[in-house]
Amino acid sequence: MRTNKLVLFCCVLALLGSVSVLKAELSSEEIARLGADLTPLGAEKAGNADGTIPAWEGGITSPPAGYEPGMHHPDPFASDAVLFTITADNMAEYADKLTPGYKAVLEAYPSFKMNVYPSRRSASYPQRIYDKTKEIAATARTVENGYGVEGAINGIPFPIPKSGVEAIWNHLLRFRGGIASRTIAQAAPTRGGNYTLVQFEDEFFLLYSMEGKTEADLNNRILFFKQEVTAPARLAGGILLVHETMNQVKEHRSAWLYNPGQRRVRRAPNVAYDNPGTAADGMRTSDQFDMFNGAVDRYDWELVGKKEMYVPYNSYKLHSDKIKVKDILTPLHTNPDYNRYELHRVWVVDATLREGARHIYKRRTFYIDEDSWQIVAMDQYDNRDQLWRVSEGHAINYYELPTYWTTLEVHIDLQAGRYLAIGLDNELPMYKFGINRTAEDFTPAALRRSGVR
Repeated sequence: MRTNKLVLFCCVLALLGSVSVLKAELSSEEIARLGADLTPLGAEKAGNADGTIPAWEGGITSPPAGYEPGMHHPDPFASDAVLFTITADNMAEYADKLTPGYKAVLEAYPSFKMNVYPSRRSASYPQRIYDKTKEIAATARTVENGYGVEGAINGIPFPIPKSGVEAIWNHLLRFRGGIASRTIAQAAPTRGGNYTLVQFEDEFFLLYSMEGKTEADLNNRILFFKQEVTAPARLAGGILLVHETMNQVKEHRSAWLYNPGQRRVRRAPNVAYDNPGTAADGMRTSDQFDMFNGAVDRYDWELVGKKEMYVPYNSYKLHSDKIKVKDILTPLHTNPDYNRYELHRVWVVDATLREGARHIYKRRTFYIDEDSWQIVAMDQYDNRDQLWRVSEGHAINYYELPTYWTTLEVHIDLQAGRYLAIGLDNELPMYKFGINRTAEDFTPAALRRSGVR
């Protein structure tokens, strides 16, 4: 009897240990590498052996001449010429540096191509983010089987990741400014290329990244997000409010919806996981917004390692106000003449659906830029293990912060022969950073007031 109790006690202790802290803090030797042979955010500072990836020298530290906040961001690399173009006919030459998703798109659509340009390591962040990253590297840890983070504020929590879930948390907690607003459009073209533009007014209150905040100030909140549909008229007026949490076991995401027809606010627990994204015609899930957002608890996360791959980068052509949305939205995929691909080192993370969990994607592979922790490409598989959707995160450096963040997300559905493009801003006002908002502007009561106006 006594032996049985001892065995039970030991099992309980082991279980408790397994569900608490999964990650010990980095050693002093590892931390010392940040800003030395590694960049302040943990990337390899040196270029690659054959010189096709340059050394990181700080990224973009000042905007091009003539730039002023409020302008569409001019292309600092406009003079770069295409090095080569990858097509279905020659992709075998580049196969080792292509994701399975890109191989599939090239094979499926003869009209798709990848124009490869010189690699420019343009990603940069404010010095305070670098400083905080090094500071919290000694304290940041995952808790609750990886479903939460403690000991972190402002910076990248795991600049030298030891697991796949740590790498994903780096993406979730990366710097995107403090308080910002944007006007963007979304389209889901049919196979024939017809589409209706859906316009959004988004506001972000990125509490985790705000200067001067402490972990205690968060109250388990990473960010507040508000999104209003402003066009077309049949959809206009609906408003979504989201509170994203840092410990997802302690407290799940909270979401509310304002329905203009009912003129009331209601809880929206379905704004999560694989529920359909807002007005996306079923072409993306809720957790595909911002490439990936929300809870991590339905997957087992594996850090496959780092690899050199051709990925979207410095997508200033797609962002330009010199082109129209109609120039970008072509049948089957976006116009490849405006896409820019570069060779970069990315962290590869495999996410496999946990036993007993439910999601329309049985498996997902994420390709995360080592310099910014921005997911730049993603492959998603269905329950038959067939490649289903291929996602691209076309990003630029927003000079005024600075930060490296998407300007356009594209989700290509190979089975439907369609795609979704979200973030179209070519004919719309530019992002506004540092707008005057408080946390009280992101409450259900404030949502109710803004909906009634």
